[in-house]
Parts: sequence; structure tokens; C-alpha cells
Amino acid sequence: MRISRLTRVSRVSRVSRAIAASATLAAVASMSLAQAPADSSNPLLKPSTLPLQYPAFDKIADTHFGPALDAGMAEQLAEVEAIANNPAAATFDNTIVALERSGRTLSRASTVLFSLLGADTNPARQKLQAEYATKLAAHSDAISLNAKLFARLQALHAQRDKLGLDTESVRLIERYQRNFVRAGAQLDEAQKTRIKAINAEMATLSTRFNQNVLAEVNDSALVVDKAEQLDGLTPDQIAGAAAAAKARKLEGKYVIALLNTTGQPYLNQLNDRALRERLYKASVARGSRGNNFDNTTIVARVATLRAERAALLGYATHADYVLQVETAKTPQAVNDLLGKLAPAAVASAKREAAELQAIIDKEQAAKKQPSFKLEAWDWSLYSEKLRAEKYGFDESQLKPYLELKNVLENGVFYAAGQLYGLKFKQRSDLPVYHPSVTVYDVYNADGSQLAIFIADMYSRPSKRGGAWMNAYVQQNKLNGTLPVVANHLNIPPPAAGQPTLLTWDEVTTLFHEFGHALHGMFSNVMFPSFAGTSVPRDFVEYPSQVNEMWAAWPSVLANYAKHHKTGEPMPKALLEKMAAAKKFNQGFATTEYLAASLLDQRWHQLKAVDVPTADQVMAFEAKALKDAGVDFSPVPPRYRTPYFSHIMGGYSAGYYAYIWSEVLDANTVAWFHANGGLKRENGDKFRATLLSRGGAEDAMVLFGKLVGHAPKIEPLLEKRGLVTAK
Repeated sequence: MRISRLTRVSRVSRVSRAIAASATLAAVASMSLAQAPADSSNPLLKPSTLPLQYPAFDKIADTHFGPALDAGMAEQLAEVEAIANNPAAATFDNTIVALERSGRTLSRASTVLFSLLGADTNPARQKLQAEYATKLAAHSDAISLNAKLFARLQALHAQRDKLGLDTESVRLIERYQRNFVRAGAQLDEAQKTRIKAINAEMATLSTRFNQNVLAEVNDSALVVDKAEQLDGLTPDQIAGAAAAAKARKLEGKYVIALLNTTGQPYLNQLNDRALRERLYKASVARGSRGNNFDNTTIVARVATLRAERAALLGYATHADYVLQVETAKTPQAVNDLLGKLAPAAVASAKREAAELQAIIDKEQAAKKQPSFKLEAWDWSLYSEKLRAEKYGFDESQLKPYLELKNVLENGVFYAAGQLYGLKFKQRSDLPVYHPSVTVYDVYNADGSQLAIFIADMYSRPSKRGGAWMNAYVQQNKLNGTLPVVANHLNIPPPAAGQPTLLTWDEVTTLFHEFGHALHGMFSNVMFPSFAGTSVPRDFVEYPSQVNEMWAAWPSVLANYAKHHKTGEPMPKALLEKMAAAKKFNQGFATTEYLAASLLDQRWHQLKAVDVPTADQVMAFEAKALKDAGVDFSPVPPRYRTPYFSHIMGGYSAGYYAYIWSEVLDANTVAWFHANGGLKRENGDKFRATLLSRGGAEDAMVLFGKLVGHAPKIEPLLEKRGLVTAK
């Protein structure tokens, strides 16, 4: 997802892949096991009979997950034992292919429940998730640390170039061997015991952290007593705040819900400065308030455990461990990129801040009131005023032309049709886990079915923050499956009977997440381990960021930017103003992102003995930002440590991936422009050369095949309009 928002791409389609990825199953699919007898009526014990094995949400109950996971773990352990103890010499088929086929019941159950834990959780699921985090970690370790199994992998790895295999099969052997080594397969028994203990504890802590984050978002929602305090909001927004208060049994009051980012909705509209300050401070205090949801102890412990595990595996730091398998390769490469961008970003942000301060001074003088210093809670409001002053428009003028369904079907889908020949048809016969979810069949240009797409657009208390894509079923020729993929956003639901009108940021989020969906849907590989978005983390955001370019492409924009009441197209003058403002506020956007990325690296480039204690966490954060040169108070980091869910999950030492991917994105956008833009031949090449290959080939080789040269940073600097640091 774009660096200005949360993106998490779930790649948990099979348990064997999670095991081969060094005990990540517990981190990404910590599931619940409700104790109930397994029986044939449990829909998770066998493949769904719905089209493309779409999950039977209407038949799946919480009590089904436990028995299915129990059965799945037992089934996979038996499969692995049979592979490991096979008296025949190791072959590609009896070892690698057998592992790829293993764990299908466990994969099916864990994928569905993990998805629901993100999209529609409940207290029972959270309790069971916490209870079984360590059990799943232990299951993963039991396989990745199996000495007999590893010996077979080693034997195949040693002779991989002499087996007469195709390149994808050779790559799969290399992937398994590498991941088992990274899981600790070469350690002695005492070290393996310690690795198992670390993995179990981290699985528990990760679950607690994420549950605390969701609880804090709900607990920290702002309660407002009087409607006049909400001056600046639209009547529909005020009605929504009243409805949110009523749902909490606070009739007569108003509730502003929070997102899991430092910046919050309505900071760009609220005229009451004291209320803006309350909203901002409620946001940044989350996770460090000393309450039941405080995450500072968890952060300190997890950082220590990660550093210890890295040392056991022979790495200097957790960042070294993580980055070895990314396209960046080393912490120094990441530090170099972030260090190169930070001064230019902060310089731009300070230039923007000076312009905002001038507006504040002018306004206050006109009111004959003392001026005040620009603070973080002022930035969004005054940047909107600056946009209006500079370019003659603000977000409120765009929203009537950006109705959700129209943007999705006549914008996102239309662009995919023009570029790839895809067609979409909504269907209402498949079950959904929430009434607001919609489902579409996706067809290739020749009429053959490509995938099923699930659109889950609205925020709710049971849904984690941000925006992400996940796959319920992934394509692979080995098992003969086609994709079932979902996009999740957190668009505030409108008041009853009102249309869903989007901000421009939400529009680009929609295009971005569908870029991930396309990456999953276009997969055309043999093996599950390489399917869809199974690519390095610092590459996975790249295709999705490329897809953002079509949001503002003239022919696409003209097809969807129409007034929700009259159907009139967005006025040409407004379109031109939008285009002129493309690089507006990029100093802020880049600085808040880089601050979070640099903070991530500071945490994960520590040795265990250097990790701060819980009471030092926030001081460590402040010093890290200052040392990195990004401690500019009007522009706080996009995520502060206690609610930085990315780095407590799959993006530890990897939050830089968004900007790393954006370098590739900017180069590819330049390639599209140079070759005529929105044309089928360009889309077909992008699909065939890169999107369909998943992890079956080296990521940077795929990039080079597409654009014809190594990545250059200049297109990114131009795209973001960054000033040169002085």
C-alpha cells in the first residue's frame, strides 16, 4: 500500500509455505481452537464446494476452527513424518512436492480465521487466538527443526543443478533449504530449544500487542459534548458522530473514532483548536498510557527476543536477519536510501511549515488575536487552507464526484479492463461474513474466469485499522486452484441513506489495494510457495503502487469522477487544479513516513543488550528520531512505537519497503508514460513479465525485464517534488 497508509498483504494460503518461511505461521495465523469434536459436518475439514473453493462463511462457526486446526496440525505432522522417514532417497517429488502438498486442512482453517480476526473479530476469537499462538508456533518449529527432514532438503540442495529440473523447481529447492536454515535447522539441540522458546513467547506477545492496538483505538475515541465544537464538519459527519455516540450509549454526545495512525480524521476540518489538540494527543498517547493496553513492555521484550534470535542464527542484528532475503540485502543499503531522502524531505516539510505559519499569522491578525505556533494538530487544517489558496480547491469540492461504488466499478475496474481486458460481474449468491461486503466474479478478456474478488470497504469496531489485501485461495497449478482474493479498507460508513463519498486519499487507497489484488489474481505459477504476492516485502508494494497511477489518468478519471446526484462530470477546471496540486504537501507525507521507517530500523539494528527497558521506550523513540534528523515536531512519525503494528508483525525491519518499492514504482510509471500509458499491450507485458510470476523468479530480474534498466532514484524525487537539502 502507499506509504501514507497501512498496507498489509497476507500471504498465508498454505501452512507449508508458512513453515518454510521460518516459523511465521504463529505470527500471521495465530488461530483459535475451540474444543469440540471434529466431524464431517465441519466445513473446514474439506475443500469448499462453492466456486473456486470460496469459503462457506454461512456454514462456518467459531466452534469449527478448533477441531479443524487440531485435525490439520495432526494431519500435517503425519505427512511430514512420512516424508522425513521415507526409506527411499530424497527426490524432488517425494520431498519438495510432498511438502508443498502438505497441511491443506490447517492452511484452509488458518487462512479463514486469520482473515476474520483482521476483518471481523470478536472477544471469543481473540481469546482463542491468544490461547493457541504458542501451539501453532510449536507446530511450525516441529517441522522446520526436524533433523531428518532437513537432511533430505540438504541432499537435494547439494545436487539441485544435476536433477534435470526446470528453473522454478530448482528455485523451490533453494527456497526450502534457505528457509529451514533461517529457522534454525543447523543449530545444536540446546540452541533449537531456545529458538522454540523465543518463537513461542513472541507469538504470544505479538497477539497481545495487536489486540491492545485495536482495544486502544476503540478506548481512545474522542467524546465531544456539544455540536458547536464540531464546527467545520459536514452535517452528515456530525450525524455520524452522534450515531457513534448513541451506539456507545452516550445519547446527546458525539464520538470521533480513531484510526491506527498518528494523524486522525477530521483534523483537516475541525475549527476548534482545543478539540484538534485533544484529538491529536489522544492519538499519540495510545499504547503508552500505563493502562491495560500499554504496549511498551511488549515492545521492549519483543525487540530483545528478536535480537537474541538473530544472534543465535549468526546475524549481527534482527535487521541483518530480515534484510538478507529482501531485495535491499543489508541494513546499510536501507540506511543509505533513507539517509539520502530524509534531509530533502525535512527541508520540504519545513518550507511547507513556513507557508502554513504565514496563513496562521495572517488569519490571527485579521481577527485581531495573537498568533500561535504551528503544531502537529494544526497541520492538516491549514494545509487544506493553503491548498485552497494556492490551487483554488479543497477536499470538500472533490468528494461529491467520488462516490464509492462508482469509483470502484467505473474507475478501478474500468482501468483494469482497459489495461488487461478484465471484466467484472457482481454476484449476490455467495455468502459473506458481513452485510457490507460485496463479491465479484473476475473474467479474462477471452471469457474464462480469472478469480473471485471480495470487496470489504467499511470500518467497524471489529475490524483492524488500515487497508490490506489477503487471499483465501491462491492460484497454483500443483493443486489446480484459482484465486479468491479480498481487499479491505476502513472507509467511515455514511449515515443511513447517504452516499459514501471518498477523499482523494481513499480513492488512491482503493486503486492501490486493487494493485495487490491484481498481483494475486494474475498469478500463473506451478507451486503454492511462489503464488501471487509471495515476493520479498520490499517488492510486494511495488505493483500496487504502480496501479495508483490510473486513479488520476485522464480517461479513467473522466469515467468515474461524476457527481453522485446529477451524474455531471467533474469540471475541467477542478481536474486541472487537482493535477496542479499533485506534489502538494509531499514534504509532510514523506517526512512522516521516513520518521516511522527510520524508527523501525533503529529498533531492529540493536543488539539484545542495547534494547531499552519498558520505561525507556518513549525516550528511545525521541532520541532515535533526533539522531536521524527527522524530529520536526509539526510532522510526527506516521506510527509511534506502541501502535506501530507493521513492525510488530510481518514488517519488522521492513517498513522501509514502501519507499524502496516506490523507487521501482516511479521507474515503472515512467516506463508506462514512455510507452503510451493505458494500453493493452503495456498491461499484457506487465502481467506476463512480472505480475504473473509471483516468487518464481528473482524480483529484481523481473523488474529489469520489464523496464530494461536498473532502478534510478531520480524519478522518485521528481514524483514527490522534494527540494534539494542545503
